[in-house]
Amino acid sequence: MTPFRRQLLVAALALPLASTAAFAQASYPSKPVKIVVPFPPGGTSDVLARLIGVKLGEALGQPVLVENRAGSGGNIGADQVAKSPADGYTLLLMDVGNLAIAPSLYKLPFNVLNDFAPVHMVAYSPHLLVTSNKVPANTVAELVAYAKGKDVRLSYAAAAGMGSATHLAGVVFARRNGIDWNYVPYKGGAQAMTDLLGGHIDVTFNGMVATYPHVKAGKIKLIALSSGKRNSVLPNVPTVAETMPGFLTGSWQGLLAPAGTPKAIVDKLHAEVTRIVALPDVQEKLVSLGAEPAQMSSAEFANWLKAEVPAMAKVVRDEKITVE
Repeated sequence: MTPFRRQLLVAALALPLASTAAFAQASYPSKPVKIVVPFPPGGTSDVLARLIGVKLGEALGQPVLVENRAGSGGNIGADQVAKSPADGYTLLLMDVGNLAIAPSLYKLPFNVLNDFAPVHMVAYSPHLLVTSNKVPANTVAELVAYAKGKDVRLSYAAAAGMGSATHLAGVVFARRNGIDWNYVPYKGGAQAMTDLLGGHIDVTFNGMVATYPHVKAGKIKLIALSSGKRNSVLPNVPTVAETMPGFLTGSWQGLLAPAGTPKAIVDKLHAEVTRIVALPDVQEKLVSLGAEPAQMSSAEFANWLKAEVPAMAKVVRDEKITVE
């Protein structure tokens, strides 16, 4: 074969690959897109999925539907997406902190680092340390003193199940302060809030997006934030770290697709979500909820997850956390 013919053959073989990638991006989507939220309606992931989903549907020209698939700390819904066709029509939006913790606590039917294509880190919001109005404490120190009192055992809501980020926040807080909570697992933050509002649960850490509206309404008490610094929306509310140096937790909300999703589709979704998160009305909504837009490329999001999985494994080991 002459060099000229060889060049023609290489070019001909490359053309279908390039055309396929271009077609995938140009024709996507040609039907409705589904965002799976692995928690019940009303929680942080659900609120953000619906906020982003409406705008994303307008941009893509196809409906973007939100499906709540709760259970096992988010693992059931995550597994559904991990096993879905890698075509961009089934996405996952969840607290990726939970996703990073899961490998250390569960025997998973999927691999967190290998079975997903990170698309976009949407936002970070601190957890709020909140109590029911019947708990006689208004500061971290007062809560610790009361919880350690004679004949007192406060109930703590593990708002997205045992082994979730909110559960670990409560475990670390309790162990560092010598507190013995009665842990009560929930499928999602919305259900935990219902029981906290009713006084059936005493205390929890929960995502700010889903929790702060109840604080503003005076239905529960806000003790502190879990962020490393004070929040611009609540400048007068202290952080837990001001009493417990180094304490940091929160809700990192990320959008993922099944591994193997064409890069053209991942890039298209990333670009649209980046544009949506930057819209003034979306920014205003996020800030009002106490969330901060997260500025990460898809590659940076993937690297964050790779670093977070071993970091969470260390927390689980150090705190001797197990899930029965």
